[in-house]
Amino acid sequence: MPIRRLDPLTIDRIAAGEVIERPAAAIKELIENALDAGAKSIEVMIEAGGRRLIRVVDDGHGLDEADLALAVERHATSKLPDGDLTSIATFGFRGEALPSIASVSRLEIRTRSQGAPHGLRLLVEDGIKSTIEPCACATGARVEARDLFAATPARLKFLKSDRAEALAAADAVKRLAMAAPQARFSFSTDLGSSFDWPAAGAGEADFAERLRQALSDDFASNSVALEARREALRLSGRAGLPTFSRPNASQQFLFVNGRAVRDKTLAGALRGAYIDFLPPDRHAVAALFVECDPAEVDVNVHPAKAEVRFRDAQAVRALIVGAIKQRLSEALHRAASTGGTATILAMRAPQAFRPAPSARWDWRASPAAPRLYDEAQASFAELAVSAPTPAAPANERDLAAPLGAARAQVHGTYIIAQTSDGLVIVDGHAAHERIVYEKLKRQRDGGAIERQALLSPLVVDLEEDAAALIDDHAEELAELGLIVEGFGPGAVLVREAPAVIAQGDLAGLVRDLAADLAADDGAQSLARRLDRWLGTFACRHSVRSGRTLKPDEMNALLREMESTPGAGQCNHGRPTYVELRLADIERLFGRR
Repeated sequence: MPIRRLDPLTIDRIAAGEVIERPAAAIKELIENALDAGAKSIEVMIEAGGRRLIRVVDDGHGLDEADLALAVERHATSKLPDGDLTSIATFGFRGEALPSIASVSRLEIRTRSQGAPHGLRLLVEDGIKSTIEPCACATGARVEARDLFAATPARLKFLKSDRAEALAAADAVKRLAMAAPQARFSFSTDLGSSFDWPAAGAGEADFAERLRQALSDDFASNSVALEARREALRLSGRAGLPTFSRPNASQQFLFVNGRAVRDKTLAGALRGAYIDFLPPDRHAVAALFVECDPAEVDVNVHPAKAEVRFRDAQAVRALIVGAIKQRLSEALHRAASTGGTATILAMRAPQAFRPAPSARWDWRASPAAPRLYDEAQASFAELAVSAPTPAAPANERDLAAPLGAARAQVHGTYIIAQTSDGLVIVDGHAAHERIVYEKLKRQRDGGAIERQALLSPLVVDLEEDAAALIDDHAEELAELGLIVEGFGPGAVLVREAPAVIAQGDLAGLVRDLAADLAADDGAQSLARRLDRWLGTFACRHSVRSGRTLKPDEMNALLREMESTPGAGQCNHGRPTYVELRLADIERLFGRR
């Protein structure tokens, strides 16, 4: 078959596949054009997930007749006046958005420049441009794309359901709105939910309000503000508490100079910042805004402009990791406030589906009816399934503390504490695990972990391969305060241990370390592996489930939690306590 030149329409449709993957991509490009035009109000309306109709209306500076004629020509742009690709300060610059959309839809543009007596209309269908005609139009632009991908059915069949495409479109609008709080954003659809967010201004309070609009009140109350600088880099935004995490990364919003991006450097830095707080299967909720000199970042990596490349990626990573770790440490014991709400809903759920008893039902005839006791002869202890450990009378200082005063321990694990306006349920084992872990980290960062020699060296029997692995890593373990040595085939001798865990289950600790070494693929850094081992140390020494604590021990644990970074969750990312407000408890019992 001889080589031939493709016709212009086919060329445009092939190129459009790189820029316009789905309706959300077309919406993103049109909104970015509106923001570059200085729009203060942007309205988006879609039908059938954007396949049938996409309409974007803005109040920007509009186009005159000459610019409108060029706007739908490929690689025609007003945003590169000198052709310099090393310092791009606008969203659009490639001149591909409108011609790409026009090649896969029926595109109509109505626009009116400031001071013009009337508007102008241009229609592009099957690659053919109509003549420009006068029309009625407000200042700005109104762009409509109808029947998206109708001329390219192969692309159309790869779209998801209309509802899924509508959700993706809403997410695209939300991301752009988060970076432009000074503009009003309206989104309406025949499927799913719509929203209309008024312009919030450009101040810090306005920025926080736009994040609240986009990410909910829960995120606002369960996140920490970020503000950090490193040379010419600036980081702002909010990072969610570890206990406010999600099972996927869909609630991570990353921006560079106001541009929503998918960047491995930023995503990796965010995961690195939470590595001490979240297990691998949980993801932080965050909105991160990085600002830098446009010359320090390349936004011309991908046709959709969703990926970027930093000149100094390591500096960006260090800024993000350092800022988030510092703010999470300052948050100390804070845990997500949604835990109490989830607990209340869990208590109410069974009641919602409980059928009403029959009018003829007699509880006395039920096989599950309780036996009647003679109150004069039965004691509370006889009736109680698991009598709680009582606490000493609470003093005012403990009651005023964030985690309150310990009142009881139930089931040998959970501490019930009374606060000034509710109660707290603490998982004692999980809380102590985090406290011991942070102590060990502080000692290591201070130069050395305090060690304690065992009165009698402990011999731990292992498989031969496991014992060899422990012996091979003896020097690394010594840095953590655990002194071990080989003791013949299939055995390890423990001579010293970190002082804070010397009374713990050292045999179990050595076996856990051997299993961890056997599973280690070498991908993690030495520092991360040592941190992981410290977590194993802490887990093996923590207050074990079933151990009865005295009242002063329970209160001491609560006070230590309040002063320990990350004490709101254990080393595995689970919450260490749940707080129930008095108002929530009263609603549970119908008092409100």
